[in-house]
Amino acid sequence: MTELRLRKRHRLRQKEIASLAARISSELGTSVFGDIVDIDLAEGPGFDAVYVGGKILAFVIDGAPFLTVRGLLAYGASKRYVTVDMGAVRFVYNGADVMGPGIVDCDPEIKPGDLVWVRDVNNRRPLAVGRALISGQEMLAKPKGKAVKSLHHVGDKIWALDEVDEKAA
Repeated sequence: MTELRLRKRHRLRQKEIASLAARISSELGTSVFGDIVDIDLAEGPGFDAVYVGGKILAFVIDGAPFLTVRGLLAYGASKRYVTVDMGAVRFVYNGADVMGPGIVDCDPEIKPGDLVWVRDVNNRRPLAVGRALISGQEMLAKPKGKAVKSLHHVGDKIWALDEVDEKAA
């Protein structure tokens, strides 16, 4: 796996943090960042990484902020979820796109193009973050083909970057 290069890391102002937290909170139905004041932003390939307490807990893709898998584990979320059956877990966990027949539940408010997070049916733990290719209503109908394009998953470069930071500390 090639190393992920982030550059131009800088500290965000309180106003920027509040705006970012408000956008994520409204999208995911959760409260994020709390009283943390040390939040940095760094440019990456195709996204901006948001460092919270030294860990990448959020990112900004095409101007839309969203939590990473670690961020979802830390803060939870009640919106924009796609739940997959246990047969799909190992594929999604390894970065595969989510196929319609593997979906057992989802947020019906999802629109095509929305960032979503994928969880397993038994533990409801986040496995991946992706972009919805169809609406939540269509996902519930279990169509054939891809329903969510995977953008970030457990074990990918973003996940591995935090593990390297932990070993260095």
